[in-house]
Amino acid sequence: METKREFLKKLGLLTVGGLVGGSLKTAQASSSQSTLFPSQKSIGLQLYSLGREFSEDVPNGLKKVAEIGYASAEAAGYRERKIYGYDMTEFRKLADNAGLKVTGSHVNPPVRKYTKSNAGEIADFWKATVEDHAKLGVTSLVQPGMPTIENHDDAALVCEVFNKAGEIAKDAGILWGYHNHSGEFRRVVKEEDKGKETNRRNPVGDVIYDLMLEGTDPKLVFFEMDVYWTVMGQNDPLEYFEKHADRFPILHIKDRSILGESGMMNFKNIFNKAYENGLDEFYVELENIRENITQFEGVKRCFDYLNNAPFVR
Repeated sequence: METKREFLKKLGLLTVGGLVGGSLKTAQASSSQSTLFPSQKSIGLQLYSLGREFSEDVPNGLKKVAEIGYASAEAAGYRERKIYGYDMTEFRKLADNAGLKVTGSHVNPPVRKYTKSNAGEIADFWKATVEDHAKLGVTSLVQPGMPTIENHDDAALVCEVFNKAGEIAKDAGILWGYHNHSGEFRRVVKEEDKGKETNRRNPVGDVIYDLMLEGTDPKLVFFEMDVYWTVMGQNDPLEYFEKHADRFPILHIKDRSILGESGMMNFKNIFNKAYENGLDEFYVELENIRENITQFEGVKRCFDYLNNAPFVR
């Protein structure tokens, strides 16, 4: 069976003896350049990247994000009809005062297992959530948590619920989307195909992510691809961009740690194809820092990497 390393090398996402799309030295040296040459690029940040460093002092956290050079942010702190503990309009004022535009938000409904009986409850949740986020002024709402999908019937119901959420958001002028991790690249097998021999060349079953793409209305549901988790699911983002060119207007740009330093993500090819398809926006997401630095220091290095990358507009 093909190993993950072999898979990455085949995609051209992993190089030997060098980093694709940039180098560690370039990323580290760029920090001084960003202050001397202010960014003309619109780079967004998923605020989840900052963890407690952000949530413990939200007003100053917003200012720090803007001072780094980020033009926009995607929130991830919506609870009990507030965001990071603030009223939606109050949080919007804090962001405006910091010079930061909050353009998106990650929100999960209260249940993971969708059924016919709780579909109405989920729709009501999205109605309230959309109402609140209209006050915040976001242009997109994204669900980042994967519902329980164990078979094709589950997948069909999930798509139905997604379409309803998209319809609710669209009525308020907000785009509704779904953010993937690696679990969406598992396969579900029809009853008649269970027990059939399977291997990588001739897999049995359908990829959950494909069922989501095929079962949702493009006019109601978009997909915010997390390019790192797509690769971790042993799939090539470029193949999805080619096959579903109009479904990925927003991306999560992520690496194993600081952007561009693992050598396993070919961000140049990813950005080039995404722009070709009409990329509207992207957000940096940072997890698992492997150095003794703060999250703010980490997202600054991610910003500097992209700000100095010639393939980022």
